[in-house]
Parts: sequence; structure tokens; C-alpha cells
Amino acid sequence: MKKLFVLLALFTPLTMAHNIQLNQVLPSVTVAEDGELIKKNDDIIYQKWHSPSLAGKVRIVNHFAGRSEAKEKNNALIEAIRNAHFDRSIYQTTTIINVDEATFGTGVFVKSKAKKGKLKNAHSQVVLDQNGTVKKAWDLKPKGNFVAVLDKNGKVKFVFDGKLSASQINQVIQLVKKLTH
Repeated sequence: MKKLFVLLALFTPLTMAHNIQLNQVLPSVTVAEDGELIKKNDDIIYQKWHSPSLAGKVRIVNHFAGRSEAKEKNNALIEAIRNAHFDRSIYQTTTIINVDEATFGTGVFVKSKAKKGKLKNAHSQVVLDQNGTVKKAWDLKPKGNFVAVLDKNGKVKFVFDGKLSASQINQVIQLVKKLTH
């Protein structure tokens, strides 16, 4: 019995790496600096972003540290999303980049790359979080890559913090297909 308790005590923090619950909305958070990138003509402007605004469309939310190794963890998911050709009138990808966790001195490059990405993919929602506000509010792992699928009401239907397996990527894509039909 003692061994079981010790094992549970050791591994519980690993499984409880965030405070996101299935069938609940994400904890409310506002990103004031820089916030959401909005394409205006051929330029980018910024506006305050609020997580309750996620309701209204089915979404895959991808939050990651502003480091290439964190972003690359789920490149296969991004490719699968592109290949799925979801209906943009009812689906949107939301990318939240935690610039606070960028490697020292690279924040300006992270911001520049995010701007270029937004200009190239204006239909996607991109949020730059300078202060790690979302990471703190959702209790996410440091330097991680978090993925959640939300239904049109903003309720979490899938959640994972880390690199998704091929099976999990398929599960995410199939879930979005189901939620958008």
C-alpha cells in the first residue's frame, strides 16, 4: 500500500500539468500586451485578446513557448490541419505564443515571425503573450506545447500538453470533423 501511495504521489504532478477540464470552458484570461495580431491591409495591428472570445467557432488552440523546439513539437498537427481543409466559416486555429519564454534576446525575432505567419495565414488567430499570462492562468508546463480542441460553445473536448502522437493527431482531426458537421 505504501508503494502505491508513493507511486501516485510521484506521478500525479505529471498528469496534472494544467488546470484545463474536459467539457468546461478554458479559464478566463486576457492578454493586453501585445495580444491578438490583426491583419489590416498589408500590416499588422494588435488588440487586447480575451479567452472568452474563443466561443463561436470550433477551434484547435495551440499554445507554445516562443522557442523553435517548443513550436516544432506539434508541426505534424499543423500540417494535418492544413491538409484537412476545414470550413473557415465554422473552424479556426488559434495559436498563442508565449514570448515570455523565448530564448533570451530572441523575442523580437519571435514577434517578427508571428507577424509574417499572420500575414500569410490571415484566417488563423494568432496571439502574442509577452508576459506569459495564458501559461500562468492555465497552469501550463514551462517551455511546452499545449493543444486543446474546443466546440463552438468554447468547451474543451480534447486536451494535451506535450508532443502529440500520430494517433492523437488523427484523434484531433477526426474530432474537429465531427464537431464541424
